[in-house]
Amino acid sequence: MSRYNFKETEAKWQAAWNAQGTFRAVEDPSRPKYYVLEMFPYPSGRLHVGHARNYALGDVVARYKRAQGFNVLHPMGWDAFGLPAENAAIANKVHPAKWTFQNIDVMGGQLRLLGLSYDWSRELATCTPEYYVHEQRLFLDFLDKGLAYRKESWVNWDPVDQTVLANEQVIDGRGWRTGAPVEKRKLSQWFLRITHYAEELLDALATLDRWPDKVRLMQERWIGKSSGLRFRFDMVGRPDTIEVFTTRPDTLYGASFVALSPNHPLAAELAEKDPKVAAFIAECNRLGTSEAAIETAEKLGHDTGLRVAHPFDPDRTLPVWIANFVLMEYGTGAIFGCPAHDQRDIDFARKYDLPVIPVVVPETEDPATFSVENEAYTGPGLLRNSGFLDGLDVEAAKRAAIARMEELGRGEGTTVYRLRDWGVSRQRYWGCPIPVIHCDACGVVPVPRDQLPVTLPEDVSFDRPGNPLEHHPTWKHVSCPQCGGAARRETDTFDTFFESSWYFARFASPQYAKGPFTREAAQYWLPVDQYIGGVEHAVLHLLYSRFFTRAMRDCGYLDLAEPFAGLMTQGMVTHATYREAGGDWLYPEEVEIRDGRPVKRAGGGSVEVGRLEKMSKSKKNVVGLEHMVETYGADTVRLLLLSDSPPDRDLEWTEAGIDGAWRYVGRLWRFVTEPSLPLPPHGAPAPASFGEKALAARRATHKTIAAVTQDLDRFHFNKAVARIRELTNTLAELDGAGEGAPEDQAWALREGAEVLIKLVNPLMPHLAEELWQRIGGTGLLADQSWPAADPSLVVEDTVKVAVQVNGKLRATIDLPRDAAQPEAEAAALAEPNVQRAMEGKPARKVILVPNRIVNVVV
Repeated sequence: MSRYNFKETEAKWQAAWNAQGTFRAVEDPSRPKYYVLEMFPYPSGRLHVGHARNYALGDVVARYKRAQGFNVLHPMGWDAFGLPAENAAIANKVHPAKWTFQNIDVMGGQLRLLGLSYDWSRELATCTPEYYVHEQRLFLDFLDKGLAYRKESWVNWDPVDQTVLANEQVIDGRGWRTGAPVEKRKLSQWFLRITHYAEELLDALATLDRWPDKVRLMQERWIGKSSGLRFRFDMVGRPDTIEVFTTRPDTLYGASFVALSPNHPLAAELAEKDPKVAAFIAECNRLGTSEAAIETAEKLGHDTGLRVAHPFDPDRTLPVWIANFVLMEYGTGAIFGCPAHDQRDIDFARKYDLPVIPVVVPETEDPATFSVENEAYTGPGLLRNSGFLDGLDVEAAKRAAIARMEELGRGEGTTVYRLRDWGVSRQRYWGCPIPVIHCDACGVVPVPRDQLPVTLPEDVSFDRPGNPLEHHPTWKHVSCPQCGGAARRETDTFDTFFESSWYFARFASPQYAKGPFTREAAQYWLPVDQYIGGVEHAVLHLLYSRFFTRAMRDCGYLDLAEPFAGLMTQGMVTHATYREAGGDWLYPEEVEIRDGRPVKRAGGGSVEVGRLEKMSKSKKNVVGLEHMVETYGADTVRLLLLSDSPPDRDLEWTEAGIDGAWRYVGRLWRFVTEPSLPLPPHGAPAPASFGEKALAARRATHKTIAAVTQDLDRFHFNKAVARIRELTNTLAELDGAGEGAPEDQAWALREGAEVLIKLVNPLMPHLAEELWQRIGGTGLLADQSWPAADPSLVVEDTVKVAVQVNGKLRATIDLPRDAAQPEAEAAALAEPNVQRAMEGKPARKVILVPNRIVNVVV
């Protein structure tokens, strides 16, 4: 038997696709377009098989849609700015640009090994001036539109990377990349006004019906629309007020304190005069800044000694505290605490011995005895101890409290959002320069558009902490474009999410120099029809891209609001972790099984096997992509990545799995290239009739076409693989008939083999191209159309029908499809279980629901 030579075959067909420009995309208004895009990678080093899953999934979609007749755009590029390159420069004394482009070369070569159907002529890297000149222009447009602005604000500061982080980049109180506890600092920063679109971003989630529900829910919660009451407390002994926002105005009579954020202006004023207040605020600013971190941290406060008057009961006053759990970024930076009905408030009240006054009482409880101890009551009920609100339910009490406050002229019903404007300033070198100039006389001056791009200086030093641009001796010193006086460049660079928030649009016309893209190309290709990437970007990249698309629309570049019509979030590729006795992590190739136990390959030392975890360089549980392709071939790697679990779930990479995929590759190869049954030539006419075996094979073939088509439409790639393997088994049985088999069986086998090759093409394209040539197919398989199922062969001749006696299931029978009443009745009554259930009684009536149920009434 011949052996499939994957090395030769894969190189051969990759060269053929390149030579013919098979996957080069050109706008063609006469054809329906389909834009497939995987989230582009950061060029951080070498790829492992875990990285490859994302790209394999996208390639299946691209090749499948191409076969269906779509004009497919499937591009690739590099998200190439960012701190890892700068940190590598510091560690290895290499320039970030050199490190980045070396990695692009390596990773680009690895992706090409997989035979992915990219239009490589559209390749881009976001760190090139040819790319970022356009985002500098976009930023100036946003500035003109009021969508970009600069202000002094409290920001999240990563002490390791020494840069600002957006709220979305703070995960559980730590930097999203370094994991370092985040601090708060007050800095002048550039912001993009994403809150301008808060309501639109929220409402439009309902239209994204091809996005996972979990992603839409995550964005909905992040935008965080809250309806409530904004009102003012009068301060006792002071002429000013404290403004508060609350979603629970019904609980105002249960208020026992007012709490300020440590960054509230009143707190800052008090800190100037009281060292204890200043020390408490400093301690708060060392805590994590995320809501999750604040919720889990111990609730701490400082009593200011100030008091406010209760708005509905002026004879009552409440103490004013500064509390570490109040966010300046949400609402007004001040809250009132109702401990009986908020767990955070009751934790605080119990710690500092503040009153707990229940004002919402369950209808099943006696108001005279109902009390709240250490767990807040947040359920429904009727208002008690609440003056004019007594007897109302919660929703009615909210409305009444808002109405009374508006009558008093002390507040109004309003809506707020958790979403904050996106801070895009980063104090690092390896990023896109922000195109503004600071002049003492003129203020902030945009760089004239004819002077763009503002490029990074190459002669930078990383021997000092902080931003190398700030330390550069000459780069930042320029003349003011307005007055000609001495001025300085902005030394902050853009957050790298800036680049990835519009790259999908640049792919529409990546060589266009006069703007970010041509309007005609964007109109044709956008939105992205299928976007594929990790769920970890749900409230970072995906939300920013939705904002950016709207901003570009309002600046006249586009006519659409949503960048991604469909979204698939793939699961991780996992592998067991290994540690030697000393505690060091081991790569999988450093471990082998001896006498039934894992040992270190070199030396035989004992090895501890850990749990399955996402492939990670830090834990060394990675399987090298090049090694796997070199050992098994790209198609085998692709097959395993697609076959063992649904794409949105994690996939375990095992040696048994890759060996099984390789065995199937060999089996399919031998089945097509060495059939025992001589096959008619490609295009031979069908016989006049088909016998039972041939007809059964043809039915299996066409049912598989229909099922695999449906599976690929639904991204059930693992199910598609299973059906293709099943068809291979069915056709192999027919092939076993040998040379003496009738002509109809040979023709059915030929048809089945061609269909198999076409079905497997999106999954294993090199093997499929070679088999297509070997079986006599003409032209490139990549240019062939998707097979169509014959409806008459997909429909079953027989159907399973339930038989009931007086409505209770007693048997199932096989009947010819659309069987008539007499035939169905006779078959049902002949069933022994039906006879027993009838207990010798005659059938008064037999009701037939065609192809589904026969109900015998006795």
